[in-house]
Amino acid sequence: MKLRSHPFELKLRHVFSVAHGTRSSVHSLIVSLSQNGHTGYGEATAIPYYGLDIGQMQQRLSQVQPAVEALPLTTPEELWEELRALLPEDPFLLCALDEAAHDLYGKLNGQAVYQRWGLALENLPLSNYTIGIASVEEMVEKMQAQPWPVYKIKLGTKDDLAIVRALREHTDAAFRIDANTAWTAEQAIRYAPELKALGVEFIEQPLRADDWEGMKRVFAQSALPVIADESCQVEADIARCQGFFHGVNIKLMKCGGLTPARRMVDQARQLGMQVMVGCMTESSVGISAVAQLLPLLDYVDMDGAMLLSNDPAEGVKLTDGKAVFPNRPGTGVALKEDVV
Repeated sequence: MKLRSHPFELKLRHVFSVAHGTRSSVHSLIVSLSQNGHTGYGEATAIPYYGLDIGQMQQRLSQVQPAVEALPLTTPEELWEELRALLPEDPFLLCALDEAAHDLYGKLNGQAVYQRWGLALENLPLSNYTIGIASVEEMVEKMQAQPWPVYKIKLGTKDDLAIVRALREHTDAAFRIDANTAWTAEQAIRYAPELKALGVEFIEQPLRADDWEGMKRVFAQSALPVIADESCQVEADIARCQGFFHGVNIKLMKCGGLTPARRMVDQARQLGMQVMVGCMTESSVGISAVAQLLPLLDYVDMDGAMLLSNDPAEGVKLTDGKAVFPNRPGTGVALKEDVV
């Protein structure tokens, strides 16, 4: 295999704010693996919240490049085990390589990833469209500019209930609330009944990731399901979340790619938990990888590429919340001609 990387600056259509901070762009490293005339793509974005730097990511990738190129692509799952040994502390890069391996393997064998897994594109969940923290007027304007059946509302302000009340006046769409660790247990329990009455489906990560005692109370008393995000990053976290959350939000970059994410889905199901897969700020490369898991999910948040003004790739797209798959093998992704 040949390993290459392509750095890009992904620019957001609008300034995006959450409880952790504000950004207008994100640096992305698109990784490619090539063999026998076919190329697979994967992605890792340098999210500042996680202390990632694009230059450091490129340097680390160059250090392992000879070893990666020497590995055989038997199956993506077997390759992942070898890659994890090379990158034990780099889940974002591991994710990019794993996505690229699944894409390449599918292209070599003429199958979409979901087809190789024996899945069918039936009864797929709708993806939400995310509205970041802003003034109510700006949030309403963003909803009106992008009519959608399900919105994820980012919260973490002093007026969270008032914001949801105001937004509800302008749409009949379902709401999902993401507090990004900004609430206390008391707030989550107190807010939940009214949020439920306002058409909210669930609350994502209301408390700090380490507030397990608080989450135990919220889990027992909340009028709405609670979904883990920051509290669920890797495979070992699934079992830990049982009894504290009703479901988990799996992020490919946090856990290390499609290979561990699929195992996490199975583990959560065995424990009777709901399953969601989310995204970071990422292009159609990463989003198309996420889409391969859709038949296994209750919920999905895969709007990352929609929030960009300069998506460097084409792949799975969203239309009114529904995923539209291209007629291409692998993850269905292709870089645009002007960025290759």
